[in-house]
Amino acid sequence: MSREYPARPIIGVGIVIWHGERVLLVQRARPPRQGQWSLPGGAQQLGESLADAARREVLEETGLAVDLGEVIATVDLIERDPQGRVRYHYTLIDFTAEAHGAALTPGDDAADARWFELDEIEGLGLWSETLRIIELARARRRR
Repeated sequence: MSREYPARPIIGVGIVIWHGERVLLVQRARPPRQGQWSLPGGAQQLGESLADAARREVLEETGLAVDLGEVIATVDLIERDPQGRVRYHYTLIDFTAEAHGAALTPGDDAADARWFELDEIEGLGLWSETLRIIELARARRRR
């Protein structure tokens, strides 16, 4: 199934990864939102659990192994073209995770990957849902 103009929503995962008090963001190498900073993640594959998809995507995009935590949010990403047709439709399930280490090796889905202090992410132009999910993860982590 094509990711652009799909016949149905695509299930994807996003992961808020912590190392100490820093959060990991990747710069997207492909549409949608190409060039923007976001959470690591991607599409679930047929026969793959959500947790396995999350671990695989993190490893592919960043080279990190993580201790995967709980689901913290679900988000609909629906982007329409100028004619009103659905160009992209993802149902995203977001997890929280703790990184085993801090060394990053961005994969081909990520143009860059970096650790950020929370006060550094405000000026990155993140999608409002990404900011909301990071805040949810931070609040749950403090409990």
